[in-house]
This record gives sequence, structure tokens and C-alpha cells, in this order.
Amino acid sequence: MLTFAQLSDPHLSCPAPVRAGDLLGKRALSYLSWRLVRRRRHRPEVLEALVEDLRAAQPDHVVVTGDLTHLGLPHEFEQARRWLDALGPAPALSVVPGNHDAYVRSGWEQTVGTWAPFFDSDPGAGGALAFPSVRVRGPVVFVGLSTARPSAPLLAVGEVGPRQLDALARVLADARRRGLVRVVLLHHPPLAGATGWRKRLVDGARLRAVLAAEGVELVLHGHTHRASMGSLATSTGRAAVIGVSSASASGPGPERLARYHLYRLERDGERCQIWLSARVYEPLTGRFVPDGAAHPLLTPVSPLSRSGETATSSRPAPRGPAPARSRPGSGSAEGRAGR
Repeated sequence: MLTFAQLSDPHLSCPAPVRAGDLLGKRALSYLSWRLVRRRRHRPEVLEALVEDLRAAQPDHVVVTGDLTHLGLPHEFEQARRWLDALGPAPALSVVPGNHDAYVRSGWEQTVGTWAPFFDSDPGAGGALAFPSVRVRGPVVFVGLSTARPSAPLLAVGEVGPRQLDALARVLADARRRGLVRVVLLHHPPLAGATGWRKRLVDGARLRAVLAAEGVELVLHGHTHRASMGSLATSTGRAAVIGVSSASASGPGPERLARYHLYRLERDGERCQIWLSARVYEPLTGRFVPDGAAHPLLTPVSPLSRSGETATSSRPAPRGPAPARSRPGSGSAEGRAGR
């Protein structure tokens, strides 16, 4: 029916060269971390090997759940945009930003807005906000949330915000009526205790309440740089909540090695099942290899309506121009959610 891949936290950009004015406040600490640790841990050759393996897998769609940059500088967003353009056409890629992509208050058009073709909603599907983004691909609707917001030094918190949460409830309810498999994308893990206090999703409880009330089939996140699997009880069944490690990590330790996940939807009569397989970086060969066998998720099989059946296609169709969006001020979670 449909295959899609998730990768996250590639940290693919190079902050250097930087000017003294670029390193005011929180960015100074992050730049020091990059110079001393992160540039050795996040390796371009690892990410290149992942992309090569991903192209061989030929998924119908690819999702990137945030932290494409290190310091969130404008030239880093330009680097990331070139990488996205090379990875594939915008209709076949869905991106949400992470906390590294919103280190300080910055102009939308010079930062996250640079990636707009990769998160713009389908024509007629979005509201006044850039997020949640709503992109229907075959029997699946990918719903992207922005948790990116500036935070104080030594903090890496995220926030969805009330406007996105209200819109999310409407999107999930509509997708359920249409018989679509609902896949929610965000950077920060939504489950309680998934990460420490200084890296948490501050309104995670409110997000979980919306997901529980409206139902969801699958939630994908990044942020922790570790593979993880949890679940959330919802009104339509128990949904899998899955995190993936950094797409460019060379370690430290086997649990931190780069990986990406492949998902396959298979028809079972009038219902479908989601299967997961993982690909992990093997340092000795410099290649990605299977990490165990494919297995069905905790997600229960989801009913497909007539619209879901007839919408199925092997490749997403090109989209027309996206509708205009409003531009609330940047910097806060709400501002990052809009343009």
C-alpha cells in the first residue's frame, strides 16, 4: 500500500564560519559544544551512507523530525535546504523543526521558512498556521507539529502551543471521518518521562490529552538521539509512539549509532497493519544494515473508508501551490508555528 521512512536529528550543517555577533547568548555555548564534541560525533559520511541506503530502499515518502542544524544560523538553513532538495522532491518529503532549529528569536523567512515546500499543507487542507501541516499520501495523513521554540541556556525544551493543539484536534477528527491512517510528526517526545526535565515537551500532557481524545495511529519523534518505542491509549486504540536515533551519529556506544526506520502499510481485507523495520549504521563497513526483522507495531489495524482505499497510490502526486499563511511574530512556540 505505502512505505515511508523516518530519520531525525541529522545535524547536517556546518556553523563555521561565524561572526562574533552570531555567538551572543545561548549560541556561544552551543558553538563550543560543536567545536569540542558534536562535529566529531555527527559525521557527514554517516549521513551520506544513510541517504545512499535510503535511496536503495525507495520509500514512497520520507519524514524528517527536526534538528537539521546545530545553531540555527541562517546559512545553516540554506545548507539544510540544499540537502533537502537533493534528497527528493518536496511532495515526497515532510519536515518538522527541532529545538536546534530555533535556538534564538530569528526571522521566519531566513530560518524555518526556508523549508516551507517540505511542510506546506496540501491545498485546502491547512489553516492560517504553517503547523500543523496536513499532507495526505495514499491512505495516510502526515500531520506535522512544530515544537521548536527558543529556550534559556542549558535548556532544550519544546512546546506545541494552544493554537496548534486546537487545530490538531480538528485535523485528527476530520482524518478519522475520512478513514485515513493518522501519523503525527514532532521533534520532542510526547510521553511523560521520555527525556529529562531540561529537554522536555512543556505541554506534553495537553498534547497527550488531544491525542487520547481524538485518536491517532502512530506518533513519530526524534530529540533523544536514541531509538525508543512506547505507546499511548487513545479513543481509537493503543497508538505506538516511536523515536529514532540521530541520522548522522557515529556513537558514542551502539545505542547511539545512526539509524532510520522504514514503515510499511499492508492491507488485511478492509483494514491495514503497519510494519516497522530498522536500519542501523555499521562502523566496520561504513554501511547501514538491518537491525532485526520487520515486525508489526502495537498500533491496532485501522479501518480504511472508501476514500482511503481509492486514495492509495505508489507515489505521492505533485501538489499545486500552497495557500497563503498568516505570519505571527517569530520566536515563541506560537510564532514558530506560523509564518
